[in-house]
Amino acid sequence: MADDAEKPPLQEKEGRDYRATIFLPDTPFPMRAGLPQKEPQILERWAEMDLYHAMRRARQADAAPLFVLHDGPPYANGAIHIGHSLQKTLKDFVVRSRFALGYDVDYLPGWDCHGLPIEWKVEEEFRARGRRKDEVSKAEFRARCREYAEHWIGVQMAGFKRLGVIGDWEHRYSTMDFSSEAAIVAEFHKFVASGQLYRGSKPVMWSPVERTALADAEVEYHDHVSPTIWVKFPVVEGSSAVRNASVVIWTTTPWTIPANRAISYNPDIAYAVYEVEAMETGLAFEPWAKAGDRLILAERLASEVMAAARVAQYRRVEAVDCEGMVCAHPLAGLDSHYGFPVPLLAGEHVTEDAGTGFVHTAPGHGADDYAVWLAHGHREIPDTVDPDGAYYPQVALFAGLKVLETEGRHAGRFGPANDAVIGKLIEAGKLLARGRIEHTYPHSWRSKAPVIFRNTPQWFIRIDEPLDDAVHGGRTLRETALDSIDATAFFPEAGRNRIRAMVEGRPDWLISRQRAWGSPLAMFVDKETGQPLHDPDVNRRIVEAIAAEGADAWFTRAPSEFLGNRDVRRYEKVEDILDVWFDSGATHAFVLEGRSNTRWPADLYLEGSDQHRGWFQSSLLESSGTRGRAPYEAILTHGFTVTEAGEKMSKSLGNAVEPMEVIKESGAEILRLWAALVDYTEDQRIGKTILQTTADAYRKLRNTIRYLLGALGGFADAERLEPGEMPPLERFILHRLWELDGQVRQAYEVYAFQDVSHALLAFCQDELSALFFDVRRDALYCDRPDSLRRRAVRTVMDAVFERLTIWLSPLLPFTMEEAWTTRFPDAGSNCLRVFPETPAGWRDGAEAERWTKVQKVTAVVNGALEIERREKRIGASLEAAPRVSIAAPELLAAFEGLDAAEVFRTSGASLAAGEGPPAAFRLAEVAGVAVEPQLAPGCKCARCWRVLPEVSAPRLLCLRCEDAVEAFDRANPEARVTA
Repeated sequence: MADDAEKPPLQEKEGRDYRATIFLPDTPFPMRAGLPQKEPQILERWAEMDLYHAMRRARQADAAPLFVLHDGPPYANGAIHIGHSLQKTLKDFVVRSRFALGYDVDYLPGWDCHGLPIEWKVEEEFRARGRRKDEVSKAEFRARCREYAEHWIGVQMAGFKRLGVIGDWEHRYSTMDFSSEAAIVAEFHKFVASGQLYRGSKPVMWSPVERTALADAEVEYHDHVSPTIWVKFPVVEGSSAVRNASVVIWTTTPWTIPANRAISYNPDIAYAVYEVEAMETGLAFEPWAKAGDRLILAERLASEVMAAARVAQYRRVEAVDCEGMVCAHPLAGLDSHYGFPVPLLAGEHVTEDAGTGFVHTAPGHGADDYAVWLAHGHREIPDTVDPDGAYYPQVALFAGLKVLETEGRHAGRFGPANDAVIGKLIEAGKLLARGRIEHTYPHSWRSKAPVIFRNTPQWFIRIDEPLDDAVHGGRTLRETALDSIDATAFFPEAGRNRIRAMVEGRPDWLISRQRAWGSPLAMFVDKETGQPLHDPDVNRRIVEAIAAEGADAWFTRAPSEFLGNRDVRRYEKVEDILDVWFDSGATHAFVLEGRSNTRWPADLYLEGSDQHRGWFQSSLLESSGTRGRAPYEAILTHGFTVTEAGEKMSKSLGNAVEPMEVIKESGAEILRLWAALVDYTEDQRIGKTILQTTADAYRKLRNTIRYLLGALGGFADAERLEPGEMPPLERFILHRLWELDGQVRQAYEVYAFQDVSHALLAFCQDELSALFFDVRRDALYCDRPDSLRRRAVRTVMDAVFERLTIWLSPLLPFTMEEAWTTRFPDAGSNCLRVFPETPAGWRDGAEAERWTKVQKVTAVVNGALEIERREKRIGASLEAAPRVSIAAPELLAAFEGLDAAEVFRTSGASLAAGEGPPAAFRLAEVAGVAVEPQLAPGCKCARCWRVLPEVSAPRLLCLRCEDAVEAFDRANPEARVTA
């Protein structure tokens, strides 16, 4: 520093305002984000530059490896909900992070458009206009379904775009596109050709309200109250012990009694004949049991049955062997229609957990009933209930009665059938007892109406038949699918066992539906043989027609146009539609195959955990059946979104969080950050409190970026320093960047988005704001611009900014785009960047160890100063100069080369080895550190506000500030001001 006598003394400038000489962060990047207004502007800019394709072109120019995320199609029947928001945001995390990792990413959004929910809504529309579905032509009805789905595709697409989701929206796919319907039918034809398709008549889940069969994945279970009855079946053949006795069954479906053809028993259960001796007295009704009745029951359940029948006294007559026993139908005395024998059949499905130990067996209305009936050589399956849920005309005593109501305000409720059957059993004298039970009962997950098991001819894909072709190599479809599960990566791993258990236990795949809106089972059946026609020329004509006109062509064109020279009279045209899960399960065939710049199989499928029984499984079965493996390399699943109280969201309950309302109020970034912070593998909670906490976290991240932008104003390469030229603190921050680089890359690779968000949030809070920024604020503001310390600070800040803006970009793309373009308005979109390489030379384990120790000591100093502030002995920490005693040599050594006062954010500090005086401040969790708070000697510098001995009247500035002001004045002579 030059001799003070050679220039005007600075102490003459007593009236000068030194703020102009201080470097204060300045940036147009606002503290208040204004996301609801800012985000649409950014979306417009992205649309103008065609961001997604720009990203693909940039990666392809670099010969980047391809990554394919196949979009599980959401259903096109309503505005987006919070579950959509989570799922699409997670997919966007994947797409953007893979781009940032240097991949070329193919993501084609799509929609599932066929099926009952849309058909149901369209039926309601026609009913509201006074038209029943059967009064509307199939062509008109299907056209309206198509319009309905197209409308909601547009609504949902706008919502997804508003969330910031990027993809090839201009070429979106849907299962109702003509080309898609043609591809779906072509996939169906592959199952016909391979022999995996067959028509079977068996009981399936049937929705009378919707008039269609349902697959297991379309059924959910709700609490329901059902009538229960105990019914007597008189024995007509058997040993002398069972003469004049009745086998007693128990059921919760009285309406199935007319369909009864047998009674199942278990040979391992002990049965006996019991005689009623006396009934309870004083009852308000006359019980149906009478003294002298002989009842055959499982011994373990006899007391429960007698109690239900209000029997006061009974005796065990003798044990019974049920083999060969035959009963009469309980309604045989009322109508000869029921005069057939009812044999007892052995079945392992019978238990003695509840009921009577016998199972009423109606082979047309239960899977176990059907199986045991066939196992004993019976083939005739009675048809009792029609598609509308009413008894067929041939069902004596009950013809036309409804099991379930399908029309009017009572649609979905059980009809008069149960009561009618119970009444006839009473009339016949065969009802022993009745009651009610609350249990879970199957309902359609779409209409929410109860379903029934009903025998009906349907088309199935075989699961367990070995296939000796090049695709399967002798394996069954089930075995092929299970092998694919073993070869697939799962995130989380628990998903593997879940889908494996479902595939291991599932029945044959029911693929036919008796509805109007969907892709058809476009085939002909030979009326003589009952077998599907497999003719490549016929199939080609079918597929070509559908590709040109859509699936409507199958329903509107004459059979002769497809059959060519074949005899039309010999073939039946199948007009069922395909299960919508077949539709969506076949999407890989036309989304991943036949398109450029993509590949089959996909790298990833990502959906909710319920799709282990839905899309994941249907895609697995479809692809395994046609290609011998799954169409994906990995599966990622997320849980469901619930309220803050952990309850299921429901619009009717008014507890649902509407994503578009959150976006309108707070911006999409808040929803995105929420999705990044939660553990998506479990059920996630959301609500006002959680969203407010998320907004607080967002502000912390935003303020970190804002501070960096303000501090980096005017930074140029000439100012940059190499790590070896930097002080220890800067080397530590570079080390942390090196560590984070590995953590962030690895987390994105395995889709651990929570690990990214939490690690970077902690870094911004703990090591940037609370340490680096706080310690270096004085140097940044008050050092000369060319000082090595200040250059080191800004060099490191530049590295931090460069990495934070791209590391956070997949999660918070709007904010990082705004930050990047604020600093580099001409550099292009932040989204086009890839993760920068972090030099291995930044790794510095020694500095990491040093700063862990330094921060332990700092915590004790902060604790001591906090007491001084609370007791008003000091105002700010710059008024202090603590004396710190450190007993642990390694902690004391950690401060070598550091300015302890700068580290402690005080004006002075002294360190000494030793335990320190007893009265010194200590923290129990940091042994061997004692702090004696002391006031800093000297006066307050008018520029940096440090209290130093060198500052005393008439000197107003410390030596460092005098030097900085001189440098400023030389560089800015027009700004030089004297008192």
